[in-house]
Amino acid sequence: MSTYPKTTYKVKAINPELRADRDYIRQRLGKTGNGFAMVDVRSPAEFVGDIIAPPGMTETAQRPGHIPGAKNVPWVTAVAEDGTFKSREELEKIYGAKGLAADKDVVAYCRIGERSSHTWFALKYLLGFKNVRNYDGSWTEWGNLIGAPIAKGSEV
Repeated sequence: MSTYPKTTYKVKAINPELRADRDYIRQRLGKTGNGFAMVDVRSPAEFVGDIIAPPGMTETAQRPGHIPGAKNVPWVTAVAEDGTFKSREELEKIYGAKGLAADKDVVAYCRIGERSSHTWFALKYLLGFKNVRNYDGSWTEWGNLIGAPIAKGSEV
């Protein structure tokens, strides 16, 4: 059995500039395209509302669809065949085609925040976006919120 010396860890305060919560999203609804963008990194079937979550997922929302104004760029779009990230040029093309740019305030979301953390990393560290956040409540929270607006179908 391995043993390790006793130590004390101090938890750092969570940097609020890295996370978005539901109030942050609500305050920006209707402002996409005006310096604000949301990227839904779930599958196209989840985005349009054909399914609520991938098969076998237990943490899920009650309603299907996406947050109004969000653009769909599945997280796997950023991954090359060998499992690494695609080149910077390819990533710029992928995200730029959806109107995502380094000068915008961007929020990534998925079902519970895990897939969107992958996109958050790509945008922040590979493309240098300064104001990118992860909505960790993501679709499971939004799709369960009473009165939260939901869009279905493809992007307009």
